[in-house]
Amino acid sequence: MKYRYTARNKEGELQTGNIEASTRETALNIMAQHDLFVLEIGEHTKENLVTRFQYYFNRIKAKDLVVFTRQFAVLLEAHVSLPDALMTLYRPTQNQRLRDVILNMSSDVEAGLSLSQSLEKYPQAFSEFYVNMVRSAEITGRMNEVMLYLADHLEKEYDLARRVRNALIYPAVVIAVFVAVAFILTVFVFPKIVPIFEGANVRLPFYSRALISATSFMISWWWAVLVVMVILGVVIVDYVRTPEGKAIAGQLSLKIPLIGSLLKKLYVARVAESIAVLVQGGIPATRAVELTSHSVGNTLYSDLLHEVAERINAGQLMAQAFSVDADYFPPILMQMVEVGEKTGRLEEVLKKVSQYYTTEVDDVVSNLIEYLQPALILIIGIFVGLLFAAVLVPLYNLTSVI
Repeated sequence: MKYRYTARNKEGELQTGNIEASTRETALNIMAQHDLFVLEIGEHTKENLVTRFQYYFNRIKAKDLVVFTRQFAVLLEAHVSLPDALMTLYRPTQNQRLRDVILNMSSDVEAGLSLSQSLEKYPQAFSEFYVNMVRSAEITGRMNEVMLYLADHLEKEYDLARRVRNALIYPAVVIAVFVAVAFILTVFVFPKIVPIFEGANVRLPFYSRALISATSFMISWWWAVLVVMVILGVVIVDYVRTPEGKAIAGQLSLKIPLIGSLLKKLYVARVAESIAVLVQGGIPATRAVELTSHSVGNTLYSDLLHEVAERINAGQLMAQAFSVDADYFPPILMQMVEVGEKTGRLEEVLKKVSQYYTTEVDDVVSNLIEYLQPALILIIGIFVGLLFAAVLVPLYNLTSVI
C-alpha cells in the first residue's frame, strides 16, 4: 500500500513524498530508520477529475486567509491562548476547507506541536513565507507583532490582486470580442472571398496571407497545439516546483525590466522587517539574518542572506556584510544599518527601511495599474487595425482592378 507523508529530516528540512509499506506502522518504522520525524501520514489516493474540481471550488481563497490572519492577530493581541484562538475562529468560518484546517491546527497545538509545524502541513493554504515568519515569531516570542505584520502583508497582496483584476476586466472583454470577430472573419468570411481575389489576379498583402495561413493551420491542427500547450504547461509547472526550478525562476524574475526592480524592493522590505522583528525579540544578528533567509520568498536572496550571516559570524558588521552584494541590497539599506549599529537602534532603523520600501512598492504598483489598462487597449487597437486592414485592403484593391 502507498502512503503519502510529510516529515522533517535531522537538519529540520521539510520533506513530502510517498512510501510503499504493508501497514501504516511499517511505513512509520521505515521513516524512523531514515531519521525522519513524521508530521503527517495517510493513504495515498489518486485524485480523479471530479475530486480535482471539488478541491478547486472548495479551496481556501486569498480573502479567507486574509480574514483568518487578521482575526487571529487580534485574538493573540488580546492574549487569548493559541488553542482557544483557533477554536474561536473555527466557529464562524464559512469556508469548509479552512474550517477543517483550523480544527486540525487546534488539535495539533493541543497535542504539543508548534503552530509553525501545524501550518506547514497545509502548503496549499499557507506559503513558505507565512510558515517561516510564524517560526521566527515562536523563537522570539513576538507572535502578536508577526501575525499583525502577516495580516497587513496579506491584505496588501489581496488588494493588489483585486486592483489588477479590476483593471483587466475591460481589456479582457475587448480581447474576447476581438477574438470572436477575428474567428468569424477568418473562418467564415475569408475562405469565401479568397477565390474572388485569385480569380481577379489581386495579390493579397502579406498580413492578409499570414492571417489566412495561421487560421488554416489552427483549424487543421488545433488539437495538436492544445496538446503541446498542456504538456508544456505541466512540465514547466512541475519543474518550477523543484529546488532547481525555484532558483532559476527566482533569478529570472529579478532580471525582468521594471518587474525585477519592483521585486528587489519588495524583498528588501521583507528582509528589513523580518530582521527587525527578530532582533527586537533578542535574537543575535547572525541568527536573525539566517532565519530571515528562510522567509524571504526568493531562492537567490535566501542564498545571499546565508552568505551575509556567514560574514557577520566571521566578525564583519552587518552593514559591511550587506555591502558585498550591492546589486541586490541598495546603498540606503547599508547606510541605515550602519547608523542603527552605531546608535544601538538597529530594529527601529530596519523598520523604517521596511516602511520606506513598502511605500515605494505601493507607489510603483499603483502607477503600473494606472497605465496598464490604456496600454492594453492601445495594443488591442493595433491588432484590431491590422485585422480589418487584412480584410479591407484586399477589397479596395479588388475594386480598383474592377
